Amino acid sequence: MVFSRPAMKKPQGSPGRPPHRPTDTSRRLVAVLAAEAVPQAVISSLLGIDAKTLRRRYRKELDRGAAMVQAVLVMHLYRLAGGKGAVALRATRFALRSRFGWSEYSPRD
Repeated sequence: MVFSRPAMKKPQGSPGRPPHRPTDTSRRLVAVLAAEAVPQAVISSLLGIDAKTLRRRYRKELDRGAAMVQAVLVMHLYRLAGGKGAVALRATRFALRSRFGWSEYSPRD
């Protein structure tokens, strides 16, 4: 006695999720959240996509948002450094170390 298997149907479409298509709204959302220093893992979960997809589809928005955060922090640092007192001294020293490679311990030229 020979058993025959029923014919298997071919699955419709491709398996997995459909490809993510960025919209103008999602691009603006990513840019704003990145500018507010929201972690990429949180942004990707809000959009319902993988972090890898976020970096691939929204690279320009993520980079622009990171540049905006850096600009705001540098402006705030320079404002603090322009003041008076101990906070201004610490801000100035931090700016010299981080932005210009200054060190108290490096030999003088």
